[in-house]
Amino acid sequence: MALVEVKKSKFISYIFNVNSVDEIKRIIEQIKVENKKATHVCYAYSISGKEFLEKAFDDSEPSGTAGKPILNVIQKQNLSNILIVVVRYFGGIKLGAGGLVRAYSKAASLAVLETKT
Repeated sequence: MALVEVKKSKFISYIFNVNSVDEIKRIIEQIKVENKKATHVCYAYSISGKEFLEKAFDDSEPSGTAGKPILNVIQKQNLSNILIVVVRYFGGIKLGAGGLVRAYSKAASLAVLETKT
């Protein structure tokens, strides 16, 4: 788990090794239960096996500002069978598209770094 704060918004990132979409669904539901007051639960994953699956989900953030930056981190690190979830608690100050992309990218990157240490 990693935490990034940007203009009073908190971005909490989690990283998981996964092997199936069903497993991903269970993890996301559990994170939603644990973070009931979160404004957004955004994620991306990459699974390779019988077939190759990738998905990015913005959870009502402006299109392409949350899930895609998370997926870009997964792709740039050449990770597979990985789920990264970033939970956002809105701090009352809008960050704009560029600010959101930077915040979600940083949160996802920190989650990856944390697993490598």
